[in-house]
Amino acid sequence: MTPDDPLSQLKDIHLPASGGFWPPAPGWWLLAALTLALLAALVLWWRRRRRRNRWRRDAERLLAQLQDRAEASPAWFAELNALLKRVARTCHPEQHPESLSGEAWIDFLLATAPRDRIAARPVVAGLVRATWRPSTDTDPAQALDFARLWLGGQRC
Repeated sequence: MTPDDPLSQLKDIHLPASGGFWPPAPGWWLLAALTLALLAALVLWWRRRRRRNRWRRDAERLLAQLQDRAEASPAWFAELNALLKRVARTCHPEQHPESLSGEAWIDFLLATAPRDRIAARPVVAGLVRATWRPSTDTDPAQALDFARLWLGGQRC
């Protein structure tokens, strides 16, 4: 330290110690709470939606199984009709579709088919009537196409 140099008498700058990362500021707590609330709401929405569409996944799985063993037999068409009735009972319980048969069931299927697609009455009639006829000329591929179209148009 020389008296001729006044700058040498100055002390170094001492900064205060930082506050650290803990505890966070109140704004960070608020952001964390909002993020958790949003995440919880998103998970609840996803679970509710998944539970509400379980019938569709089950029906599509059963329809794929029917497609793998498609044949023009009354038992196969009866299984396909039973699948469609289960879905109808889930989506339209107020109309009591489980009690419908014959022309009433055909009319119900055509009435609840999607409006933007054309459902052929002969295919639907063949699908329904093939369950009690020993031999049928209804093509299982056409019946599966109608069932897929009908399932795609159902909203529960």
